[in-house]
Amino acid sequence: MKNLLTVREAAEGDIDAIFRLLEIYADRGVVLRRSKEDIRFYLGNFVVAEIDGTVRGCAAVRDFGNDLLEVRSLVVEPGFQGKGVGRAMVEAIIAGLKIRRSSWRLFTLTYQVEFFRALGFRTVNRELFPEKIWSDCAKCPKHSCCDETAMLIEY
Repeated sequence: MKNLLTVREAAEGDIDAIFRLLEIYADRGVVLRRSKEDIRFYLGNFVVAEIDGTVRGCAAVRDFGNDLLEVRSLVVEPGFQGKGVGRAMVEAIIAGLKIRRSSWRLFTLTYQVEFFRALGFRTVNRELFPEKIWSDCAKCPKHSCCDETAMLIEY
């Protein structure tokens, strides 16, 4: 079947593709830059979206403990946006959480408010996530002038 979209857990052979995709958007200031070593270390947190066997998107989930998780490093290759690739990855993440956990809170900091709203997320105050602010936001070049929106879905 042509143009088959598959979302799966990332594997060692996906590191270069994940790195390449993240670099596109890190250069644009959309996601934080991640080294190949960092991707390798956290590879178990990633899912990838393949179209016809080629990785066209990736997303990661960070577990902060106490049933608080974050969708991060969510990117889709230019030319494949608007085709349901990002949605499929987030839906797969949510489906996995529903299977593995009885309750959870999944948040994101994003520029794509309508995308996440369509998936059931709601806008919240970023101060609800001090773990995120302490760990990642302090390293971000936009720390003092963050223009992303915090969004949350709970189960």
